[in-house]
Amino acid sequence: MTSVPAPVTGGCLCGAVRYRLMAEPVAARQCWCRLCQYLAAGSATTNIIVPRDAVTLDGALSDYASVADSGNAMHRHFCPTCGTPIGGYAEVRPHLYILRVGTLDDPDRYPPQGTIWTATAPAWALIDRDKPCLAGQPPAVTPPPGTA
Repeated sequence: MTSVPAPVTGGCLCGAVRYRLMAEPVAARQCWCRLCQYLAAGSATTNIIVPRDAVTLDGALSDYASVADSGNAMHRHFCPTCGTPIGGYAEVRPHLYILRVGTLDDPDRYPPQGTIWTATAPAWALIDRDKPCLAGQPPAVTPPPGTA
């Protein structure tokens, strides 16, 4: 696991949920799957995927379980007070956690490296075609050896 020089921090709108990230992401991307469009009020979600054991979450989180467009059972976490989506995980990869970039105290730190589920994006979606794009589900990311 590649550690960060100082903890990366973030949290929800009301401050009831805070987190610290102690490792670099294994991926950073935008997702236009239909379920992410619901989570992002019509846009794509912008996410980093991190080793779950590198994230310390403080505060109560609500959990919403559903099946994603990929067919994976997902758990999505959000603040029960203000509703801010914080992140979640796929049951098939519980060692990884998906954090919403908008919850980072410095959202410029990890820009998306690519875009997934472009086939389900609306016609008006702004997608950076200079970065890798996939029409659907990408191959599973794996953390570097010796992590999670």
